Amino acid sequence: MTTTKCNTFHVIGLSVRTRNEDQHITNDIQKLWNTFMERGISNKIPNKIDETLYGIYTDYENGASGYYNAIVGCKVDNLENIPEGMVGTTIKNGNYSKFVAKGDVTKEAIPDVWAKIWRSDLNRTYATDFEVYDDRAVDPTNAEVDIFVGVK
Repeated sequence: MTTTKCNTFHVIGLSVRTRNEDQHITNDIQKLWNTFMERGISNKIPNKIDETLYGIYTDYENGASGYYNAIVGCKVDNLENIPEGMVGTTIKNGNYSKFVAKGDVTKEAIPDVWAKIWRSDLNRTYATDFEVYDDRAVDPTNAEVDIFVGVK
């Protein structure tokens, strides 16, 4: 884990409101990713900068124990044209602790790293956290995904 500064950027994609308890997060986020991929949502996002996909966690209700929004989408130039059924969000500049998940992201690679994050003593902002699925994640069964957690 390293701490880095990230600059502001925008993302458009699909969203679901979820929580960590009762396996909601696993079911909700798997369904969200499946819908995003099956419907070719990436190809329908206007002003897309590249093909990198983002998993974003934002609008936390009560830190680790409450509801929050999970978004799957792509980085865009602006939020002026958000298609119906999609959402836009802005990742604000700030300090982030960076973790790297390696392995099969369709199974345990991502949840294992998040479990460590949830148990850690990071001084989190609970504003926005995000995952970056770039060229290193083309093969999801042997991927490398950066996870950025907002910290104070």
